[in-house]
This record gives sequence, structure tokens and C-alpha cells, in this order.
Amino acid sequence: MLANAQVATQVPRSSISAAQVAILMCTKDGAAFLEQQLKSIADQTHTNWVLFVSDDGSTDKTLEILKHFAETHDQAITFRSGPGRGVCANFLSLAIDPKIDADYFAFSDQDDIWHNDKLRRALTWLAKVPADVPGLYCGRTELMSMDKRTYGFSPRFRRPPTFRNALVQNLGGGNTMVFNRATKKLLELAGTVDVVLHDWWLYQLVSAAEGRVHYDPQPMLKYRQHPDNVIGSNLGWRARLVRLRMMLNGRFRDWNATNIAALRRLPAQLIRPGNQEVLELFAKARSASLLKRLDYLRQSGVYRQTLLGNIGLFAAAILKKI
Repeated sequence: MLANAQVATQVPRSSISAAQVAILMCTKDGAAFLEQQLKSIADQTHTNWVLFVSDDGSTDKTLEILKHFAETHDQAITFRSGPGRGVCANFLSLAIDPKIDADYFAFSDQDDIWHNDKLRRALTWLAKVPADVPGLYCGRTELMSMDKRTYGFSPRFRRPPTFRNALVQNLGGGNTMVFNRATKKLLELAGTVDVVLHDWWLYQLVSAAEGRVHYDPQPMLKYRQHPDNVIGSNLGWRARLVRLRMMLNGRFRDWNATNIAALRRLPAQLIRPGNQEVLELFAKARSASLLKRLDYLRQSGVYRQTLLGNIGLFAAAILKKI
């Protein structure tokens, strides 16, 4: 069963310090904010990290900034060209690459600012997960404007992180995610997939396999909200209205179709039987007659993290928008 609770076993701090973290960063014309993010990585209290950067065709000074960073730091830094198919494909190109190996892995956006204890805090939890069990750490974010002013925090979710939640909602942003080698192996086995978001896919994948997911209520990074960020933070009524519009115009339904297709293509051993049943019930809830749709939705047990979110989910089922 998926667990959000801490495991009682204590892991020696020295063994955590010895663990290597591969930071997987994707860039695209990020020169305006990249140096601040790189500095926050360099300032981590956990110093045993290597950086892999996949650049999707930057035309500004992004590559110059990265090369200067590599020249002035001792950690290994590797550059490569991205697939040129958007953010999701770029991140997954790193995550499924078997040549990238470490004890743990962390996604990194190009324009955040990490708290200096971000990696150590994540590893302290992940080190308690058995090596053969997929483990995923994620959490809240501190929201900042373009000029670094803090204006709030992402919502604190309290319901358990499970596959029933992952089917209809992403719990934590990719910029907060740190995961173990067993999770990396899941991503490699899943291979190249057509999915909506790399972080949502990771949550679905780990929870489908009944791995362990921990949602940290303590924000460990500053997330820069851009005016043109379509998804971004769901803080405030304006953001909720954006999501409502996406549901009503069919975007949510299209996303679910894409994710369901990807989950159905997974090797059978990657989805536990109970979760396979949940997936099929949810798929039926998208196309049956009204009363059957609602019954299949009830049987599937899928849920979002908030009351308002669940009301929206129920409304979407009535309107045949899931």
C-alpha cells in the first residue's frame, strides 16, 4: 500500500551524505533567471551531486551561463541537446536514459530558487525507502513573482497520495520531485511515452506500482510564476477558474485520454492488479451513459485533494468531460 508516513528506521546521516544525486535540468532560453537557480544548487548542504542539462535549442546566453558554471565548480556537469518536442519530452529524455545513473535523481527547472537544504531533506526521507521499492518525494512550493518577491504558498494537500488521486490530479510539481533508483528503473521500463506532463506521469507511474510517495508540507523551493504559465500554481480563485475553463472546453478530457492510453501500454508488471481495475473503471466512467458514468466513477474511487476539486470532478463526469 502506498505510504505517506515516515518509516521508523533511522538512516545514518553519513550514508545520506555519501549518496550521489543526479540533477536533471532542462533549459530553453533561460538566461534571465538561470544563474540564480544554479547558485541555489551550488549552495546545497548536500554537496554530492552531478548535473545533467538537456537544452532544447536556446538562442540566448543560456549555454554560456552553463559553461561558466561548469568551469567554476568541481561537480561533474554534462550538456546535451534536447529532443525539441517540449518540456515534458525533454525531461523524460533525461529520466529514461539508462546511461544516467546515481543513487537518487532530482528534476530541476531553470528558473526556480532552491532552499539550501532541499536535497538533504528529500534524501533523509528517501533513504528510509527500501532500495527495491520505488520512492518519490515531492511537496509544496513557495510562490514568487518575477522579481523574487514571495506572495504565498501552493495549497497544502492532506489526502493520501495514491493511484486513485494520481489518475485525476498531479500532487507535486516536477521541480519539487526527487526519486530513487527503483523509480528511475520504472521510468526506463516505461520508455518513451506520449503523456501530458512528466511530473504527473511520474506520480501515476510510482503510485500504479504501489511505490511510496511522500508529499512534504514544508516548501523547499521558490517557484517563479510566469504570466504565460498556463498550469502553474493553483493558488487563488483566478487559477481555479482557469482550471474550470480547461475542464469545460475539453482539455481535461483530452489529458485523461492521453494518460490512460500511456498507462494501458505499460508492461503488465508495472501496474498492480488493484490499480489496473481502478484504471479500467475510470476509463469506463468517461464514456458510459450518465448513470453508469457516475457509478463507474464511484466504484473507481478516484479523488482530488480538495472538496472543490471533487465537486469539479463530479460535474465533469456529469458533463462527460472526464
